Amino acid sequence: MPSPLSADPSAAQPPEGGPVDALISQALRLRGGIDAVRRETAADAERSDDPRLRWQRALCELAAHHVDNLGEHLGQLREGLDGAVAAAGGAARGASAPAATLPRPRGPVDGADAPAGRVGSAEWNFLTDEVTWSDELFQLFGRRPEDGALTLDELPSWLVAEDREVLTALVTDCLVDGKPIDGEFRIVHGEGSVRTVHMMGEPVLDSDGCTASMWAVLRDVTELRRCRQEVHETRDSAHRRRHHAQTEHRLAVELQEAVLPPWRGSLRFPPAGPPVAAADPGCGGALDLAGHYLPSATSSLVGGDWFDAMELPGGRTLLTVGGLTGHGVTATSTMAMLLGAVRGMAVSGAEPGPLMGWLNHLLDASVQPALGSALCCRYDPVTGTLLWSRAGHPAPLLFRGGAGLTLPPPEGMLLGAVADAEYAQAEERLLPGDVLLLHTEGLARRPELARLPELAPRFAAADSAHECLRVVLEEFGGTEREDDACVLIARIGA
Repeated sequence: MPSPLSADPSAAQPPEGGPVDALISQALRLRGGIDAVRRETAADAERSDDPRLRWQRALCELAAHHVDNLGEHLGQLREGLDGAVAAAGGAARGASAPAATLPRPRGPVDGADAPAGRVGSAEWNFLTDEVTWSDELFQLFGRRPEDGALTLDELPSWLVAEDREVLTALVTDCLVDGKPIDGEFRIVHGEGSVRTVHMMGEPVLDSDGCTASMWAVLRDVTELRRCRQEVHETRDSAHRRRHHAQTEHRLAVELQEAVLPPWRGSLRFPPAGPPVAAADPGCGGALDLAGHYLPSATSSLVGGDWFDAMELPGGRTLLTVGGLTGHGVTATSTMAMLLGAVRGMAVSGAEPGPLMGWLNHLLDASVQPALGSALCCRYDPVTGTLLWSRAGHPAPLLFRGGAGLTLPPPEGMLLGAVADAEYAQAEERLLPGDVLLLHTEGLARRPELARLPELAPRFAAADSAHECLRVVLEEFGGTEREDDACVLIARIGA
């Protein structure tokens, strides 16, 4: 930043008004566009706690401040430096002449909403001990003009104690070493508020190379720094939230994978061995099983859905599916607790109806309140009997002889809805070749689920539970589902 005394008068004439006016017009259009985006972003930020919206709002305010500063500089450029050049010429002819003063900066371009006194200028003349402040600088400091401008000795008393050494170093470097001033410090405004001020200036030398005066431009950058700080804080907050979400998602996935059945493809209960001796030759035999977990369209939403199949003492088989409200680690950890309880109670010999009642009590007494739906079935290959109960869950679908139907559901409300709720159970006789389909609600929307019985002919032509599962996935696997889902297929063997 050259000082006024060192300026070349022939090169200091103001530029043509045309290009400058064109730049000002472009700055105005840009400012209007920023204001429009800022209003929209501010409205969104008020309706949401998302730190990204607060960050965008802060960036808009920061951009507006920069454009305002550009407008001020363009306004000064359009006004020109004629007065400064004339004063500089007079000072160059005699060292005893007063040093030139910096022209007072113009206000923001064409009504930009910067507060009055945001930028001011000052000159300290060491030959005459005269101090000159612009009106804007008095406003910036909150000081009355009749109280006079502050000398360089008095100026530090207006600063925050921690910043006084900063100002002293800046002024010393300027006066002793001739370095330009470019630094920031905090002042205590006349009304008591603390403001951040950016100071830029240079020494003005006489014909002998001695410092005749020092001039400076001081700008109130409090709001600018606040905006930048908010940008940094909201950006850091967004990074922390994103990292937290990624960590929680990873934990939820790992917990889910640890709890759900490890088998893929088909599973046979009882395992390969001697054929099951049915009490009635017309009853079903061993189960051929296949299950699958389908994530939601938004992979970050890991829910509390489960499916499970487990051999019980005496050759019976547990079949269960269910789901909990919510997503993330809380949902998956509660799901893990419930599924562990289902397995433990089923192994102990509990029938599906009472088991649902105890499961409801467990969820009702849980530290993390939640609602859930579940379906629990116990299949006996000797009698071909399916004993089952439900808690607010879709009933199993039975496919037999090329037709599909939904089994009549027993009474049973959602888990965790009412304490001490009772759950009925139903019994169904299964035959060789029957296919049982269990699923959670996220598989598809209700109108689409009505198409499930139409899969019966394709199930009848399938040779295994795995082929039946492939049919379901072909029909519903590509659905943009809002939640995750589980499917469990059981095919009755001969």
